[in-house]
Amino acid sequence: MNVLICIDDTDNLESRGTGELATIMAEEIERRSWGRCDFVTRHQLLVHPDVPYTSHNSSMCFSADIDPTILDSLITYAGDFLQQESAEGSDPGLCVSVMEQLNQPEAVIAFGHSAKKEVLTKQAAYDMAAQLGVHLSEHGGTGQGVVGALAGIGLRLSGNDGRMKGWLKIHTENGLATVADIMAQTSLGGVRTMDGKLLSETEIVEVENKPKAVLLDGKIYMMVSPHADEGRARWRTTPRSQLKKF
Repeated sequence: MNVLICIDDTDNLESRGTGELATIMAEEIERRSWGRCDFVTRHQLLVHPDVPYTSHNSSMCFSADIDPTILDSLITYAGDFLQQESAEGSDPGLCVSVMEQLNQPEAVIAFGHSAKKEVLTKQAAYDMAAQLGVHLSEHGGTGQGVVGALAGIGLRLSGNDGRMKGWLKIHTENGLATVADIMAQTSLGGVRTMDGKLLSETEIVEVENKPKAVLLDGKIYMMVSPHADEGRARWRTTPRSQLKKF
């Protein structure tokens, strides 16, 4: 059984981030032999004075391939974990969606896109969750994080939103690596330019410090931009500041 798990609004500016908590949850699921978890993605939501949030208003989502018999135990664990580990002043929310049972996936994707552009209410989130047949729960504070938790499910499901938590660890020779070398060291779907071109395996890339990856077309890609010094390499990893649109 494949599930998507998303959490939102668990932190404050001094605490561990929501991404770190999502990683701990994924690791614990595997430690308990409940299933195998995939990478965590960060999904940026609307930043607006009318949207309460404690740090950056982004939700964190990951997928897990689990034994169907432990679904209820997983949901209970995740809720208890958020209750115990979320920071003071936060409003944590949890969403768990069984992909094989999700009806109207286009509706949750649309909800996710709306959460990037407009203020949505808790009631709207609960109504949508009931319509879709997904688990949605709040675990402290006002519980406003249920909006972002549900939205993150939709954005991850869209396959075209979000940045992978953490950075890619790539061994290079003097800062350079071929696309083939990069692919051999990672689980990337490929290396792409910012205008959508997929690089061939022979292309050389200057890999700068702590490169990030983004979710596009349902796969994780490292993004590159033209290099100012083509004598060194035609491409360089795109700076993190330019990946914010993802």
